[in-house]
Amino acid sequence: MAVGPEPAPILRPAVTVATVVERDGRFLYVEELIRGQLVINQPAGHLDPGETLVDAAIRETLEETAWQVQLQALVAVYQWRNPIDNGDVVRFTFAAVPLAELPGRTLDTGIERAVWLDRAELVAQTARLRSPLVLRSLDDYLAGMRIPLSALRLVEPAAAGR
Repeated sequence: MAVGPEPAPILRPAVTVATVVERDGRFLYVEELIRGQLVINQPAGHLDPGETLVDAAIRETLEETAWQVQLQALVAVYQWRNPIDNGDVVRFTFAAVPLAELPGRTLDTGIERAVWLDRAELVAQTARLRSPLVLRSLDDYLAGMRIPLSALRLVEPAAAGR
């Protein structure tokens, strides 16, 4: 019996969300501990089972920054391979406006604090960015990239008997 070549592995990237939140020309970031390093990132995280992308972005922003936000648009969808662990990531980055801060709210584990930075302040700390997606997302936002949220569609399972 002849044995063919092994099938190529199926790519199963981590699905993540992030928000670019602007207030008076400054943007909301988090300082978080990753592998013992204090890095800067947009509020971001993984999509949970059964959760929509929009709900995940709102939840992650609140959990990491104590800010409630309203999403305005999708900035872009990024595909990236992390060179540290060769993990593949698909990141949906949203534009959002801040609604209200909830002072005293406990932030996610690993998050040291939320900070507001302008682009120059972020660029000055390029060596501390969690990934190249942080500055790329901001620059795409500043370039006016916007995709309507209506482009995101949740397809529910078909009803039984159809």
